[in-house]
This record gives sequence, C-alpha cells and structure tokens, in this order.
Amino acid sequence: MKRLAKQGSALLLAALLSLSLLAGCGQQTGTASSAGASGSAAAETTKVSVAALKGPTAMGMVKLMSDAEASPVDGNDYTFTIAASPDVISPQLAQGALDIACVPANLAAVLYQKMEGEVRVLAVNTLGVLYIVEKGDTVHSLADLKGKTICAAGKGSTPEYALRYLLQKNGLDPDRDVNIVWKSEHAECVTALASGEETIALLPQPFVTTAESKDASIRTALDLNAAWDALGEKSSLITGAVIARQDFIEKHADAVNRFLTQYAASVDYVNTNTVEAAKLIEGYDIVPAAVAEKALPDCHIVCITGKDMQEKLSGYLQTLYDQNPAAVGGALPDDAFYYGA
Repeated sequence: MKRLAKQGSALLLAALLSLSLLAGCGQQTGTASSAGASGSAAAETTKVSVAALKGPTAMGMVKLMSDAEASPVDGNDYTFTIAASPDVISPQLAQGALDIACVPANLAAVLYQKMEGEVRVLAVNTLGVLYIVEKGDTVHSLADLKGKTICAAGKGSTPEYALRYLLQKNGLDPDRDVNIVWKSEHAECVTALASGEETIALLPQPFVTTAESKDASIRTALDLNAAWDALGEKSSLITGAVIARQDFIEKHADAVNRFLTQYAASVDYVNTNTVEAAKLIEGYDIVPAAVAEKALPDCHIVCITGKDMQEKLSGYLQTLYDQNPAAVGGALPDDAFYYGA
C-alpha cells in the first residue's frame, strides 16, 4: 500500500496509500474501471490529502484507494486518512493538513462559517443511513420511543439533529420524552447493545449490520430515511458531504475536478460490484467483508454534484436551520458554498 493513515478516536495509525474521497457518486459519472487507468503517464502530479470517516464515506472510496496504490491516478497523488470521528478531521482541515474531507453534512456548513468561507462543498456523498436498532421488540414507530433510553454517537452533527427533528415532528420532546446517552463513536453503541448495557441505539450503516451480526436478538426497528421522507417536506435526509479548502481549489482546480470524476467512478464500482468492493473494504480495515456486502445496499452511497447537490443540500440545511441555527453554524451558507453549482 502506498499511503494510508487511519485515525481512531484518539490515535493516528500511519501506513501508505494513495486514493480519493467519499462515498456515493455512483449515479453521476463514468465507469468503475476509469477511476485509475489513465494517470501513470502524467508528467506532473498534484499531491492531494483526503480524509473520510470510517463507514460509508470511506467505503465509497475504496476502489479509488486501490487504484492509487501503485502510482498517481491521472495526475493526482493521493494520501488518505480514515478517521473514527469528525473531531479528528476538522482541526486538520482548518490547519491546512487536509485538502479534501468527507464530513457530516451540517458540519460542512458549520466549517464554512467558522473558516469564513475558506471551504466549499464539492458533493453530497451519503444520503440517509441512520436507523433505530433494538435488542427486543418494543419499537415500531418513533412515538414508541417515548420514555426510552437511546444510545447514540454524533452529538452536534447529523445524527443528533436528524433524530431531534424527527422526534419533534412525531410529537416528542427530545429533551424530556427520551433519554439520549451520547457515546464518542458508533462502535461504542454497538458494544453497548451487544453487552446488554443498552437496548436501543441510533446507528448508521454499516454499524447496524455489525450489531445484528453480533447478536441475533438485535433488529432494525426504524429507518430514519423513510421516516424523513414520510413527512412529505421539500428536503431529504443527507448524512455526509465532501468539502475542500478554498485555497486548494484555487490553486488546483484541475486536480479537484479529476478527483470528483475518479470518486464518482469509485462510488459506481462500489454500488454495482458489492462482492468485490466488500473485499476491498475489509482490506482497508473498515468493516469485515461479510458485513460490508450485506450493508452496502442500505448505505445510500452517492456522488451528487452541481445544481442537484445545491438543491438537495440547501433544503436539508434549511430544515436544520429552522430547528436550530447553531446546527449549521448560525447562518445558512450562501451560493458561493456550492462548488460547480
């Protein structure tokens, strides 16, 4: 492997690899084989540092990561980081140690405000992947969560705001009617379920499949993506987005556009070749192949760019802003936030 840095909750594991970003571009461009075929003859290369979270965003990148191991891909020389938490990614992006990063959708907007417009969103990479899982059989609707304890990770990002929004829309007060126990990582929720410490959890894929594989009594109770769509509003539940530093875009626009093409091809490969993609996902220590193969159809990995990206993401951010302006950094991003729109 060329360059790959994996970051756990408190540690950075360095190994070598070179790939590209996030999950989800399968519907937009190219074929899987085009992601890495053309680059070896490039006379000049651009170093590109990319980070993704351990889950669907990293799963969508694995074909590009594999293609980039031997040499730069069409002029892009990648270094990848797989992190367990966005708390690892945000400071590195602000400090210039990362060029491109996959982050929770609302965090993209927060960073746009905090960094005074010095990041832009390149793509939506993951749609709704959040589920309520239960060790038991008492939850069949959001209303059934009243009086229950929910184990969750992702406080201050998409999981929290999506859960709070849906609870409110279904007549529950998130602060009074339920007890949310926040963990630092989704893997902690899986462990808590398996041990019996908790009986209900909010989990994204592929952690849902991991939990169910550990204990046959754990089941998927609610699909929050479906619950959001059932509201009939002009927004979609969006989990993740790909962002890039503005100064990197200005200096290396061609490299950014190459990345988007390569990433889209990687997403397409992952969505259409689940068995082969699952093996790559295990090889990068994201989740075991058996879990990845089963979870991929429910991971909603995409690569949505341009006007379509702006329409979907701005609607989602508006929904969060109406609920709590702090969820998107205090103000909605302006049009300059959306790359290529």
